[in-house]
Amino acid sequence: MLSSSVQAYSDPAQLEDAYLVTKAQLTPTGHEPFEARVVRVQFDALWVMQTYERAPRIKHAEQTPSRTFIKFLAQPGQELVMQGSVLPYDSIVRHPQGHSYYERTAGEVHWAGISMPVDDLEAATIAVRGCGLAPLHNRMIVVPTFQAMTRLRQLHGSIAAMAANAPGTLTAPEVAHGLEQSLIEAIVGCLSGPEEHEATWAQRCHETIMRRFFRLLEENPTRPIFVPEFCSAIRVPERTLRACCQEHFGMGPKQYLLLRRMTLAHRALQSANPVETTVTEVATRFGFWHFGRFAGEYRALFGEAPSVTLGALKPRGRTDRTLFPSGETTCA
Repeated sequence: MLSSSVQAYSDPAQLEDAYLVTKAQLTPTGHEPFEARVVRVQFDALWVMQTYERAPRIKHAEQTPSRTFIKFLAQPGQELVMQGSVLPYDSIVRHPQGHSYYERTAGEVHWAGISMPVDDLEAATIAVRGCGLAPLHNRMIVVPTFQAMTRLRQLHGSIAAMAANAPGTLTAPEVAHGLEQSLIEAIVGCLSGPEEHEATWAQRCHETIMRRFFRLLEENPTRPIFVPEFCSAIRVPERTLRACCQEHFGMGPKQYLLLRRMTLAHRALQSANPVETTVTEVATRFGFWHFGRFAGEYRALFGEAPSVTLGALKPRGRTDRTLFPSGETTCA
């Protein structure tokens, strides 16, 4: 059964919870307020998503092995860096099954995503091309022909625009079926492009290190971890870890871990009872012992003092604010 939605988010944790089959962790890296708007359409097999973000962040994503995911930029002139590689506007990224990766943005970004069951994509590719797609062990950047990429982007944008502005048009079974089949054909056309670039040996080595980096974070979700611990656990020298973090995060490990600890403290203050918890207790729990410096860096990152976050009664869940003009839902 087809379903569609348009949802706005003002907190990274809200957006993390909204991912359907991807496990995501978001770390803001700038001082701008977090704002995101997500347009979703779920056909029978094919799922379509367009996401508009206005604040820089680092995301770790771990995708389900049962579905195939592709992603591309919906607007030119924006930067999406995945595993240290910039995604070109004329390209799409095809993820392997169960792909675990880091991705970062430098500011406003408008990206498009599509997922479908692995077996369905394989069957559609055999039907259209006469042969299946080669299995992936690492992400692959595909450069389709100009015509194939234009068709995919325009069709994807039209579906998102209908979901945002006229969702009733999608409810007719024949319309939904026609759009889904057309989009599947466009996907196969793009994945049959003349240029495919798998990750290099060095990139694969760095991705292995970053997977270990993430696993250590995942095993210690609320405990502050510092660079020497990472180097010992991952078994790499600090210079190598610094190079990998610079490639994947756009910053060194110390700065990223500081942002992570700040984000953990922010979420703890949001959920804490001000009668039972103090800012000092939360700060020390996440490795901050210079309270004046903590308060200053916290205000610079989140726009308010930690005591204000602790004492505020803020609604959780999705917001209904219109963060982006409705016209932006159509791809150029």
